Amino acid sequence: MRASRPKKRAGALGSAGVLVVATLVAGAVAAPTANATAPTATEHHGKDREARGVAVAAARAAGRGIDWQDCPADWNLAKPIQCGWVSVPLDYAKPYGKQIKLAVDRIGSTGTSSERQGALLYNPGGPGGSGLRFPARVTGKNPVWANTAKAYDFVGFDPRGVGKSAPISCADPQEFVKAPKMDPVPRDEADKLAQRKLAREYAEGCYERSGEMLPHMTTPNTARDLDVIRAALGEKKLNFLGVSYGTYLGAVYATLFPGHVRRMVVDSVVNPSREKIWYQANLDQDVAFEGRWKDWQDWVAENDATFHLGTTRDAVQAQWLKLRATAAKDPIGGVVGPAELIGFFQSAPYYDSAWIPVATVFSKYVAGDTQALVDAAAPDLSDTAGNAAAENGNAVYTAVECTDAKWPTNWRTWDRDNTRLHRDHPFMTWANAWMNLPCATWPVKQRTPVDVRSGKNLPPVLIVQSERDAATPYTGAVELHQRLKGSRLVTERDAGSHGVTGLVNPCVNDRVDAYLLTGQLDRSDVTCAPHATPKP
Repeated sequence: MRASRPKKRAGALGSAGVLVVATLVAGAVAAPTANATAPTATEHHGKDREARGVAVAAARAAGRGIDWQDCPADWNLAKPIQCGWVSVPLDYAKPYGKQIKLAVDRIGSTGTSSERQGALLYNPGGPGGSGLRFPARVTGKNPVWANTAKAYDFVGFDPRGVGKSAPISCADPQEFVKAPKMDPVPRDEADKLAQRKLAREYAEGCYERSGEMLPHMTTPNTARDLDVIRAALGEKKLNFLGVSYGTYLGAVYATLFPGHVRRMVVDSVVNPSREKIWYQANLDQDVAFEGRWKDWQDWVAENDATFHLGTTRDAVQAQWLKLRATAAKDPIGGVVGPAELIGFFQSAPYYDSAWIPVATVFSKYVAGDTQALVDAAAPDLSDTAGNAAAENGNAVYTAVECTDAKWPTNWRTWDRDNTRLHRDHPFMTWANAWMNLPCATWPVKQRTPVDVRSGKNLPPVLIVQSERDAATPYTGAVELHQRLKGSRLVTERDAGSHGVTGLVNPCVNDRVDAYLLTGQLDRSDVTCAPHATPKP
């Protein structure tokens, strides 16, 4: 699940939110679920080698440290943010083999030396999101993080394969973003066959362009990288904030390195159950997106005096279906078809901050201003850097989710599950399916997910979640809470914005501050009233 969406999407969203390409899947036998088989003796041996490998890499990184410098000009990270590199093994089973360099950055704590508590590392989600903007929360004087910034250096990083850190690719960026894409909702079997062909070709493109990296693009390896970065920073224990997919990264880290955790906040939680990672998690997401899409439509209807899109949810939905049908028949401006519409409108169920901008563009279109919709939803082919970042983010998303776990290889399984879901949850279902379908023909070995559990000496973890989150449904937070002993769950009631800790809600903000600054947690779980609803 992708926490941070690229500004421009090449098509429809998937489990985390990137766009979709899509494909010819063979009709083999359905793959077993991720936890259907216990790890083999060979797999256990491999994990032992990887555990030794990460110890070697961490010791090496601790000795070298990080050579902090002013950030390169093209990174757009102004002083006093500093940048550096940490080397990690491509394959932790071969710690003396090929190394890759991970980009890291930091800004020092703003408080006194006696207030400083170390470094706070951040992952914004994805898989495929860059964390390098995290220190800018201090330079931007974000009041939500002012207290925490007094105690911690804010440290961001690009995970392996992302951005500056040995980036991977699966397609030519300009081809990846070009529009209009094929309508995600298939009209017939020919449409499905065409999408299957696209997905197979995308998986093949990943192998052709990034084959050496693909077997090692896994969440456990990123968790190992996180431990090496911890060591390079000179930190004996990790302080970590993870959002969306970053919660799963944190959960895997807590399982592999429980004794290395000091404080950990996970926000908007991926369900860590082996049965959910990753095929079922994406199906669950389709249901949650439909619910949050309806929440947004209700809000638009309540504000009809501003948007003039209808006074009921059904009326707003009728406008949406009319727009979608128009774009399917003749792409708006020649470039905005149904896939591009999903790429733009999906931000509303993702984030409350998008409610007004999306409704405003929709309202302008209905009033006759088509250019506003084209400007908002169509890709900008002149933005080569942005397009490269979008393609890279999608490549990492696909590589990690496809390699982390076993996926069904039988097209009949995908067709059955998504046809059934689409009947009642049409907003995202087929778009999400096509985005993830490359996993059905993935060209490298698919792993068995980590069995997330509390390990020895794991301190209490703070879990924060909104009740109606679309990208990471609430049940994921409950599941992680049950698996991590001593954890506390803070629920934002009747809210659904993805990423709660960055919003203004004192009930949440004060508890995050208290935990990060003192380790203090409530004696029991807490339910907070929702943050303020957007007002047009």
